[in-house]
Amino acid sequence: MRAMKKNVKTPWVLVLCVALLLGCSEASWNSPYQDQDSGKNILYNVFSERPKHLDPVQSYSSNEIQFTAQIYQPPLQYHYLKRPFTLIPATSVDMPTIQYFDHAGNQLPDNVPADEIAVSIYEITIKPGILYQPHPAFAMNEQGQWLYHHLNEQMLASIDKLFDFEHISTRELTAADYVYQIKRLAHPNVHSPIYGLMADYIFGLKEYADVLRTANAALPDGEGYLDLNKYPLEGAQVIDTYTYQVKIRGKYPQFMYWLAMPFFAPIPWEADVFYSQKGLIDKNVTLDWYPVGTGPYMLTENNPNLRMVLEKNPNFYGEFYPTEGMPGDAELGLLDNAGEPLPFIDKVIFTRERESIPRWNKFLQGYYDASGIGSDSFDQAVQLVGQGEATVTDDMAQQGIRLETAVAVSTYYVGFNMLDPVVGGTDGQSRESARKLRQAISIAVDYEEFISIFANGRGLPAQSPISPGIPGYRAGQEGMNPVVYDWVDNKLQRKPIAVAKALLAEAGYPDGIDQETGVPLVLYFDVTARGSEDRSKLDWMRKQFQKLNIQLVVRSTDYNRFQDKIRKGNAQIFEWGWHADYPDAENFLFLLHGPQRKVGNSSGNSANNAANYDSAEYNKLFEQMNNMEDSPERRQIIDEMVHILRHDAPWLWGYHPKDYSLYHAWFQNVKPNRISNNNIKYYKIDAALREQKRSEWNVPVLWPITAIIFAMGLCLIPAINTYRRRESSAGVSVAASKLQGNN
Repeated sequence: MRAMKKNVKTPWVLVLCVALLLGCSEASWNSPYQDQDSGKNILYNVFSERPKHLDPVQSYSSNEIQFTAQIYQPPLQYHYLKRPFTLIPATSVDMPTIQYFDHAGNQLPDNVPADEIAVSIYEITIKPGILYQPHPAFAMNEQGQWLYHHLNEQMLASIDKLFDFEHISTRELTAADYVYQIKRLAHPNVHSPIYGLMADYIFGLKEYADVLRTANAALPDGEGYLDLNKYPLEGAQVIDTYTYQVKIRGKYPQFMYWLAMPFFAPIPWEADVFYSQKGLIDKNVTLDWYPVGTGPYMLTENNPNLRMVLEKNPNFYGEFYPTEGMPGDAELGLLDNAGEPLPFIDKVIFTRERESIPRWNKFLQGYYDASGIGSDSFDQAVQLVGQGEATVTDDMAQQGIRLETAVAVSTYYVGFNMLDPVVGGTDGQSRESARKLRQAISIAVDYEEFISIFANGRGLPAQSPISPGIPGYRAGQEGMNPVVYDWVDNKLQRKPIAVAKALLAEAGYPDGIDQETGVPLVLYFDVTARGSEDRSKLDWMRKQFQKLNIQLVVRSTDYNRFQDKIRKGNAQIFEWGWHADYPDAENFLFLLHGPQRKVGNSSGNSANNAANYDSAEYNKLFEQMNNMEDSPERRQIIDEMVHILRHDAPWLWGYHPKDYSLYHAWFQNVKPNRISNNNIKYYKIDAALREQKRSEWNVPVLWPITAIIFAMGLCLIPAINTYRRRESSAGVSVAASKLQGNN
């Protein structure tokens, strides 16, 4: 009888399970974040490529600067709201003063011709009271001795990451920290990508590299710290606690732009000595992994395969949201927080997303605050109205999602390795053959079609390296590349494929066959590893080469390995892009300056001419143009340089993209700024609105589970009844047996 009573409870268990499920129906079961972060002042972002360098003297990729620009503070920055892009002080009190001198040391007036200037001296005074983020490199004991500058094995035993250190401290930013970083450009163990360029301008930097190389080689075994304070640099001098000077050879107006980049952000010597300890290097506790800066944020989690986390620097203060902008900014709400202290957001969580589909779906669910728009989701997100003006679709508008567009000062291109014997040539005759081969491919690869198919029309076929919005860019017929295009009916028209085939035959490959060997021409295309959604782009590229009967073999690898191949000149044809560091044509044209080629340059293969292009005529014009202020004369020189590049065709010029980005209603103070990278401090999040919308958009759909449970219950009823009858019969039999025994 007890067995019968026990089994009667079984249906009620099913009812209880259903009730519990229904009671949880308002929870966001699909949230990828921890419950304790719910409703907090956090910005949720994504990254696709793991950063390789976070040391500001080495970092030079867009996937790295999104972190370093929030952590480090160079003396200058760009005004967040003003257009055209305008430099303003960051840590400096005012804009740097510039003095010009001739070869005899006589000071010159500001309007003197550039060829009369032998020396330019930039003097920068920084604000007092700026503090570094908390860090163990600054920690001292009561006697004023460094706690962690001389770690032994016993101390290192309990250390696996930076945050395992018990004590942290800070100190004030000084002018010496900026000078120290400039010296690090020449450090033999660092390999800064801008060393070659800066060695041409900063007095004594090239010789300083030799001094440091000798000093580094003389260090005792096991000692990794090279004390740069012992070795003065003529081109960077401390004047007092808050003032320093940089001495530039000749006139280089673009140097002011460099002072807004992390390369010229401060590094404290204490961090350098701390991170130079072998025991920490072996544990990957390095400046490249754990930055130390004075900026609004500090990196508190570095797991580049999963997520990166920035948190507000508790020592940051004294910077405020702009009080003025451009016409219309106030109406858009971009001045609602004028004069308020920065930053507004407490924490930024970057999640690594390799595929576009999950990234897009999480954005629509409210789990990412902003999103780009892939070609596969473009029609879902954007519609064209009026005179081709883009706006969000009705579905997006109902979710409160808005669209922001900006012309990117960028270019995506395909480069030819000019050191390769096939596409670059080795002597006069083979170089002429390779040039015609490159021109033929330039005509065959139809970037108008690429933009239409893969970018939904969001781009402009490039005619040169220089992007729109940059002084020196030419539009219309005067900006046309005559090697690839004709001007027909008042517009660009790509030359017929027959022209490309004729050039290919002149190059020695009639119908894609090597006339010397009789073997079909095979070329190799190096790209970074792709997701499944990008395979169609590679298939498209193969078909472009097939127009000329050229077989294109794609070699895919991860981004870090790809960078290594480019640095060593092991690629034949490669795909890459460039986003301007500053609004000047020089920042694009230097990508093809011979002395800055990747292979065989004086800076240890760390320059930016990935194609290894080297033209004496182009180099001469570049060096002439480089020292000039923007003027009609300078633009004429730029035109001559572009003409040379079009003829030589070291790149398929590719296209200049137009950026489309989507933002949720709770993401505020957003004004696209494609030159400035330290923009997170201006953003604001309405966390309460976000939490409300996430709850509305992510209500669990439980009726299928409920239906399944009821169906299972119905299926079990016959079995339960059978089991009950069996148990009941067994119980009666046992009871009867006991009664008979008692009798």
